[in-house]
Amino acid sequence: MALLAKDIMDPAVLTVDEEIDALSCARTMVERRKGYAVLVRGGTTITGIVTEWDYLEKVVAPGADPAKVRMREIGTKVIHSCSPDTPTDEVVARMANLGIRRMIVRSGEKVVGIITVRNVLANFREYIDRLSASIAGNQPSAGTLG
Repeated sequence: MALLAKDIMDPAVLTVDEEIDALSCARTMVERRKGYAVLVRGGTTITGIVTEWDYLEKVVAPGADPAKVRMREIGTKVIHSCSPDTPTDEVVARMANLGIRRMIVRSGEKVVGIITVRNVLANFREYIDRLSASIAGNQPSAGTLG
């Protein structure tokens, strides 16, 4: 049984307007326990993504005032995405090759989820545990010889 993007994605994607200030966005990220925020314009058009690294590199390290920095100023404009039916091995390979920790899941232009490294690790562990249990169930018991 192959896992697909829709099987491991988190459907609760944090989106914020690209014009919100960095301080307000950071508070929302902390409240929602997310290490990212997908930036949107007009409520639906994705314009970028901001991660905790963007904050460190573009706000904290240079000493910028987060109340004055707009999210559009610090967001990464290139958005990598996949469809819900993309096999997870393909998603993981793309994430590794691109050096990214998050992949947006889209159905057409609609965002339906996000896959993070945390999702991958948690779901693959469960998958491997199920496979191991299945394999162990098909093995002869320790006391019997075939």
